[in-house]
Amino acid sequence: MKRYRELFAFPQVIRLGIAAFPARLAYGMLGLGIFFKAEQATGSFAIAGFAIGLASLATASTAGIRGSIMDRWGQKWPLRILVPSYTILVLNLNQTESTRAILISAFVLGITAPPINLSVRPLWKDIVPPTYLRTAYAFDSAMMSSTKVIGPVLVTALALSTRPYLALNAVAALLFIGGLSLALTPVSRNWIPEKKDKGQDVLLKNRAIQLLMFEGCFIGFGWGVFDVSIPAFAIQENVPHRVAWIFAAFGLANVIGGLLGGLVSKKLAPLSALRRAYFLWSIACIPISFTYPDWTMALVGASIGFLGGAVQVFYFEVLEAVRPKGSQVSSLGWIWSVEGMFIALGAAVGGIVSEHLSPRIGLGLLPFMIFIGLIILTIGKGRLSTANNIPTEAEDLAAIENLSDPNK
Repeated sequence: MKRYRELFAFPQVIRLGIAAFPARLAYGMLGLGIFFKAEQATGSFAIAGFAIGLASLATASTAGIRGSIMDRWGQKWPLRILVPSYTILVLNLNQTESTRAILISAFVLGITAPPINLSVRPLWKDIVPPTYLRTAYAFDSAMMSSTKVIGPVLVTALALSTRPYLALNAVAALLFIGGLSLALTPVSRNWIPEKKDKGQDVLLKNRAIQLLMFEGCFIGFGWGVFDVSIPAFAIQENVPHRVAWIFAAFGLANVIGGLLGGLVSKKLAPLSALRRAYFLWSIACIPISFTYPDWTMALVGASIGFLGGAVQVFYFEVLEAVRPKGSQVSSLGWIWSVEGMFIALGAAVGGIVSEHLSPRIGLGLLPFMIFIGLIILTIGKGRLSTANNIPTEAEDLAAIENLSDPNK
């Protein structure tokens, strides 16, 4: 892992990763934290699911707007305002008991969520040279993925303890610590948004971004169906306890895949790397509809997570290469807005398909959606052509010299 030792030797890399981790862990806990709070207060699984759905839909639909705020005013004050406000809102949700208050609180939480992950991604470009950007994105993806494994376990343990109120209290505390730690790091505090070119089209009219949004519709829908079909299948087969370790296998493999993706030679252009990994990813998804909620589903899920982790690394590189100036945060934010809304739609369809037809049909939709995504990237590769550029040695040397400049 020499490559990662070299990455960690750059100033601020470890500091940035550690600073953001608590807030990311809080987001990994939040969904189930809302679920358990709503279920324990109302005694209704339907209300609990509706509360999560409202929060997720509100978060997704406003991600682009919150990203645009960052691109307009920077990270310093938006984070310092949103993080404490959000912490208070989480604590307020923890005190509510009525169904209406819980649902309203969940929706407001989604709208006002501080864009932690969106804020971290553009900062890597300021602290590592281009030759290490792929490895930095891999490290960043691994940090995000790890919270999806640790978060659900931690919040479940707290919510089912003798003091269930500690679950959301822990979310609030971690969000406050991590959010303000990120806002106070030098790289975030001093981050200056890019200036747009004169006469530049608005972000949503950019053909590359439109293509990635279109691809995100299908990927989001596929993941939404997938996330519901697995627990539905396990519940139908009276083995609900297996859901946790199936998703854990997926999450751990996702972390490993992302880390190994960061070691791929920089001589392989981002778009080429993305399309190759994407193809293998679509193949790995095919067996999922033939599995059962046991070791077979865990094994196939792990292979999907492994290749998905690598795909995410290359995807970040492609996005960085094709996005227009002045959209360091908002470009991914608007893509996540579209993808998130289709995740919600996919979850709804997955529930209907699983209940009235079969969870296997729902699982079978995932490889179909990913294959469509691959076709979209293949047909539209011309719009992403700038992601086929590989930095020259001179450009790499210039970047390293800039990073070593104490005045930068």
